[in-house]
Amino acid sequence: MMFNDFYLKGVFHNALTGKLSDFCGLFIFPIFWSVFLPKRRIHVFFLTGLFFIFWKSEYSSSFIEFFSRYCFPIQRVVDPTDLIALIMLPLAWYSLKVRTLHLNLNPSFIVVLAFFAFCASSSPGYHQAFEQPQYVLIKSHVLPDSNYYDGDFAVYHFDSLLVVEVKQLITRRRPVKKDDYHKNIIVNELEETVRNEMQGTEGLMAPGKITYLSIKTPHYEDALRFKGGLLDGKFIRKKGNLTLIEGVYKNGVEDSIWTFRDGSSALITKKTFVKGETTQIQKFEAGRLVFSDPIATRADTITRKYVQLVVLMLLVILMVVLIVKNYRRTYPEILPVKTVWKWVLCFTLPIAVWLSHLGISLFITDHFSGPLVVIINFFMIYISTSPLLVVAIFMIKWRRKIDVLWYCLLFALVYTFIVECIMLVALSSTV
Repeated sequence: MMFNDFYLKGVFHNALTGKLSDFCGLFIFPIFWSVFLPKRRIHVFFLTGLFFIFWKSEYSSSFIEFFSRYCFPIQRVVDPTDLIALIMLPLAWYSLKVRTLHLNLNPSFIVVLAFFAFCASSSPGYHQAFEQPQYVLIKSHVLPDSNYYDGDFAVYHFDSLLVVEVKQLITRRRPVKKDDYHKNIIVNELEETVRNEMQGTEGLMAPGKITYLSIKTPHYEDALRFKGGLLDGKFIRKKGNLTLIEGVYKNGVEDSIWTFRDGSSALITKKTFVKGETTQIQKFEAGRLVFSDPIATRADTITRKYVQLVVLMLLVILMVVLIVKNYRRTYPEILPVKTVWKWVLCFTLPIAVWLSHLGISLFITDHFSGPLVVIINFFMIYISTSPLLVVAIFMIKWRRKIDVLWYCLLFALVYTFIVECIMLVALSSTV
């Protein structure tokens, strides 16, 4: 359950990971409370099922809004198909009836771990911020209660229209890579998301309807052009007679060249966008270019990932060639090593493989290596390479001392190759 919530949802974010969280939760939740209330087991299971049905319905919206406002933010998706997870309740009931293996673990640790897993499954996800101004236009005759949106939105009311400046969104859709491509996906869903956040609004704007509006604040004035509910056309932000930001939107995402000026107009930044993705950033001072940086788009990242995989595969082949070469040169001689040291190597060399994997990852761009992923990789490498090292040491048998290095690098390269393949699939699945 924790592996799914902290890793799989972030990498894949699809229907399978969402359903997996429900299946795991409905299995362990009633078991958890049945341990504390053994005489009320039937009540625990019955109430768990009822609460899950309530949680997945529209009727729980008021409760979620109240809890998010006064406790901590939580989110859920209304999806009737999630109710299929209720089949886990009979399995959980049956598991309590079956004698299982008892481990000598401190129950306090298990309680804390389980409670953390339950809370983490309902905790808010990724904070999507918007570097360029982002507005949404929706229909509404009244100004919504500010308690519903706090500081994430700035709301401006124009008769029957509501202009919402979106500063950031909390979403369960975690990015595979923090780039503009992920931001564009959020923008495509922005109208519906904002409408759901703004309680009491009437509906969305008619597609294709052009609306011109001006937003004035104590710090700036924005000239906006909407097509439907999203920004489309020229955008200008001014402070007095000075133009601070000037650019073009197409269907809510940035396009062409955007110009940014500081308050004194001394430093000018230009960003080039192609379909909402930044391709270049340039900075000018007194009319002179002082900085230029090309930015990889999602398509560029995928192409680069293919190149990295080819290089990794070539290095894997090189390691195999070196090992086979040493085997043939020294056959039938073997490297004399005591049995006790062989077992020591089998249990310690996986750590060297993991360290080698970390070292290789430093040279790979767009490599996902959060703290939890590093820990998961350690256990995965240890579990997978230990039996392989047993085979290499006791069955294939080493021929030279340098083979220790070649085997560690081989396993590290293979594991890195698999990890980068998973990364490539995740990047490509959203394109």
